[in-house]
Amino acid sequence: MTTLSNHVPDPRLITAFSERGDGPLHRVNPWTKVGVVGALVLAVTVFDRLGLLVGLYGVVLGVYGLAGLPFRRLAGWYTLPMLFIVSVAGPLAVLEPGTPIGGILVTPLGEFSVTWTGLVLFGELSCRSLTVVTFTLTASMTTKYADVAYVLGRLLPRPIDQIALLTYRFTFIMIEALEELVKAALSRGANFSEFWSNKQLYARILGMTMLSAIEQSDRLVKSMEARGYDGYLTLYGDVSRPPIHELCVVVGSYVAVVGYAAVTIYGAGL
Repeated sequence: MTTLSNHVPDPRLITAFSERGDGPLHRVNPWTKVGVVGALVLAVTVFDRLGLLVGLYGVVLGVYGLAGLPFRRLAGWYTLPMLFIVSVAGPLAVLEPGTPIGGILVTPLGEFSVTWTGLVLFGELSCRSLTVVTFTLTASMTTKYADVAYVLGRLLPRPIDQIALLTYRFTFIMIEALEELVKAALSRGANFSEFWSNKQLYARILGMTMLSAIEQSDRLVKSMEARGYDGYLTLYGDVSRPPIHELCVVVGSYVAVVGYAAVTIYGAGL
């Protein structure tokens, strides 16, 4: 549903790209993508300069575009992480001491101003968050479900791997239930354009979605048990080891990040 997927990543659209796409990143080994995700998380944690973080984010955006994925969807999906960034980094940009930009705003609570130091801090936090979010979406939209299930089954201990796989499958049921309720509300003249004026309607839809999802989950479990489900989802598939050139990329990424941390942060000599 378009109204649900403009600002929230739609798992059905992500699955469609992963199963039907044939870009360069679709042919990359899933273990390589897992390794690169770890290197990116380490990099955004270690890098302490805005220029490096912007460059890293630019590289990830380039990889996203190289995979043939839609930038228009990505811009809409940035809504949720940007809300988190603004709520966390916004006050830091105002409260961070430094040279004010555009003067000082006097309020009954005190003087507030956006400083250059705070603006740089806001940019760093934004790049850190969007880099990881973008590559995670890229990896999800270029990896088939069977490969994701196999990797999760190997990485996560039981029963966490089973919970993750069932949560993924149950997400589609939740979305279908939510869509039916939204369509019913729209057919009765509901208006979702303003949140605060319709907060009670949002609360009722959310509550009914949870109740409907619980009922459907009970039916789903009973149907799975009738088909022989014993608490373990059998995974028919195998993900081979990454080729040597992909291993070199992953190892090189970790070496570069660790080397930067050793030289720049801890002052280790080469």
